[in-house]
Order: sequence, then structure tokens, then C-alpha cells
Amino acid sequence: MIHRIEFKDRNNVISCYLPDGSAPDKHAVEELHQMTGLEGTLERLAGAPGFFRGDGQRIEKIVVTPDFHKGAGIPIGTVMMTKGFVVPQAMGNDINCGMRFYTTDLSEERIRERLPQLAEKVRHVFFEGGRQIPMTGRQREALFRCGLLGLLETGGDSKKRGLWRYFEPDIQEKWLGRTVFRGSLRADDTEGLEDFIGSFDRLTYDDQIGTIGGGNHFLEVQRVAEIYDGQTGAAWNLKKGSVAVMIHKGSLTIGGHSGLLNRKICRDIYPDGVSHPENGIYVIPEGCRREEAWRRFWSVSGNAANFGFANRLFLGFMIQEVFDSVAGHCKMELLYDAPHNYIWKRRIGGEDFYIHRKGACCAGGCEDMEGTEFAYYGEPVMIPGSMGSSSYLLRGLGSGDSLWSASHGAGRKKSRGDAMKGNDEEFRRFMERFHVITPVDPERSDLRGRRDILKKWEESVRAEAPYAYKDIDKVIEVHREHGMAAPVARMEPIFTVKA
Repeated sequence: MIHRIEFKDRNNVISCYLPDGSAPDKHAVEELHQMTGLEGTLERLAGAPGFFRGDGQRIEKIVVTPDFHKGAGIPIGTVMMTKGFVVPQAMGNDINCGMRFYTTDLSEERIRERLPQLAEKVRHVFFEGGRQIPMTGRQREALFRCGLLGLLETGGDSKKRGLWRYFEPDIQEKWLGRTVFRGSLRADDTEGLEDFIGSFDRLTYDDQIGTIGGGNHFLEVQRVAEIYDGQTGAAWNLKKGSVAVMIHKGSLTIGGHSGLLNRKICRDIYPDGVSHPENGIYVIPEGCRREEAWRRFWSVSGNAANFGFANRLFLGFMIQEVFDSVAGHCKMELLYDAPHNYIWKRRIGGEDFYIHRKGACCAGGCEDMEGTEFAYYGEPVMIPGSMGSSSYLLRGLGSGDSLWSASHGAGRKKSRGDAMKGNDEEFRRFMERFHVITPVDPERSDLRGRRDILKKWEESVRAEAPYAYKDIDKVIEVHREHGMAAPVARMEPIFTVKA
């Protein structure tokens, strides 16, 4: 069974890790081919007076993960290592979209016997104004500039109001060690975010923090169905039959704002007289004559990434509020929080490289995790399946061949439009056995005559149903066979929260 193929695109050999030896999606390959055209952009820029300092700017390696599929300009599941430059679009607009995983002391039975009450409380907290996350402008600025460390420094401003009662400084400080970048990327500025930050010393509410958003983002309550690695499972507080929480979310409109700013930065520094890239993909050279652009790029990206970490933190507090209110007090323990849309700086052989991940998890091995709680096991890798199917927790094996990366999900095999037209009988069976909680409750009596609302609700659920995605078990097998990551546990959904 062939799981890995290589093909040459321009000057690059691209490694594809694919389930069942299947060919890469042709639309995603076309998109990838357009992306590698940026080598021509580099050649043109190298001839622009003063634009580069020195030489050696190049694409070092490109890998696509098993969930590789078409994106918007650059395919989802693309990992690219460059030297001397970065490509903002290669981390996407939803900067620091990522995963957060909790273990709990809840049992499946305790959840299932209260599902109707839990669904009602979820709708109130997540969709009907029950979030209660007041923040001062000082807190928002600290968050954008310093991430979760900024919240630690300013958490007292909230006076334990609303969900802040779950913010325990000692616990949060410990959890920084279980968060990539410690959840804190230093940003020099808060460019374009002044209105959002608001009054410096007054507690106010915003419509972004603690929001799931659309698409394939979710919060899922799961049961641990199988444990494959008992030693690692025990170290990570995983028990068969226990309840876990997986959160997939990013930086919302803050990321969109930062993505637009980054594209403007790229265009503004483009040299006069040099043709703009045909593929619309711009680069920012590390040795750019305008160092201010380099600084702005990292600051703007850091703002969005910091917000993504905080957003997932508060989504965790929100589900804890639901549990405590309906099922009684429970303990939730963070295992790990990691982005799958960002750019990592990595030193290899005395040289600095930039690893871009767009829809791909970091999967460092024991050596990469030295100095952390995961040094003996490898980096936790969270790979959700489609809505209603299994999800997996793995440990990274530090494979340089796959650029220390893994899939961030099963990967689509049908577009959202095609999935909406899926088999009616298949959809009916899916809905009979699966619990999805959305802002719309289709069982409400006052909605029975609202075919417009129910049609829109059904289409949104169909777009993310299991038949729209690849087989998650086969995707996981590729990781195991190629030494990318080793399975630790498999989870099955109890209910999923989606907007």
C-alpha cells in the first residue's frame, strides 16, 4: 500500500502523504502549482536594487499532509519551509486557528442522561448572550501585545465577573507550559485595533471573544473510546470511558483584519518597476531594505495569534460553565493547545528557516519537546474527524521528512456545495445517531412552519456531515506508517457545538 508519493513542481520536490495511495486532489494540486510560482517572484525581487540583503532566499521543502485539499490560494494541509523570507498567505487569514484539548473527571453516563438540559444551557451560553466575558481596554491591549501572559498580568481588572471566576492565575500559569509559544507572542503594536480595545479602565463586552464561528469550527464533548498507548495515556490523564473536550477555533475577524494588513504590507514594499506576482502570492524578505515591514508583519500576526489563544481559553470556560450548571462541578484539565495556522522559526544546522503551516499540526518528537512536560512522550497532536466520526490524539515523533508536521483533520473530499446535496437517507441516519447543538433548535414548535430557517439550518449541518470528509481512520494510519505521529487514544463524539 503506497501512502507517500513525490512529484516535482518547478524546482521543488513535494512529498505527499496520502491515505490508500490515492492521488492528490487535482484542484488542490493546481493551487499548489500556482503557489510554487513564487520562486519566480523571488528571482525578480533578487534583481531589484537593495531589496534583498545577501542571497540564499529559497523554498527549502514542501510537504502536504494526508488531509490535503483545496483552500483559497494555498491548499489546506500545506507545510512549507523557506529560508530568508516568509509568505503571509501560507498561514491563511484565520491566523492561529488551532486545537485545544481538555480531560475531565466526568463520565459519559453523567453527560448523556442530561443531554436535553445541557443542550438548552449550551444554546444560552454560546449563542444567546450568556457568555459574560467583560474586559477592560487595558486587558484587551495586554492580550493583543502579550497573549495569555498579558491576561495573567491584567486578570484582576475583571474582578471575577462572569466567566472570569474560572480564571485561576496559578492554574493558568501552569497551563502556559502546555500551550505552544506559551500562548504569548510579543507584539510591538496593536495596529488598527484601537476601536476594538475600547476604554482603558472600563469593563465592556465585545462580540468576538468566546465565539465559535462557522465552517468546520466546533467544540465537541467526547468519550475516550480506545487507548492505544497506555503509558502515554496515563501520563496525559486519559481514561477509557471518560469525557474529554476538543475545541477547534481561531482568531475570527481579528485574524481577517491581520490578514488584510499583512497583504497591504507586502504590496506596499513591492519594488517599483518589478511586475507583481501573477499568482497573487507575496513574500516579505527577511533582509528587506524596509525593516519596518518585517517588524509590522510579526506584530500584526502576533496580535491575531494571541487572540486565537485567548478565544480557545474562554470557549473552555464556557463549556465548564455548562457542565457546572447542569451536571455538577467537574474538573477540567488542559492537555495541550496548538495552532495549525502560523509560521514557526526553526534553527537547523546553524541556519534559520521558517516553517509555514496552513491547516497542519506541529508534531514535534521528544527532542523537540525538551524542557516541557512532554519531553518523554512527544508533542500532543489533536486530529479531529468529521462531525459525528472519531477523533484521535497522537504523540508527535519529530519526523523531519514531514517537516515535524501532521494533519489537522480528516480533510474534505466533497466541497460544501456538493455536501449540501448529499444523500437524504444517509443524512437522516447521521442525524438519528448524532447530537449537534446549533443556534437553531429544529425541534422548537415555533420553527415547524419556518421552512426557510430549517432549510438553512439543514444545509449548514449537511456541509459538515461525515460523508463530506475523508475516512479519519485511514488518515491516522498514514501518520503511523510514516512515523509522523503515533496514536495514543481514539475519541467518539457525545455532542458537538457548532454555529
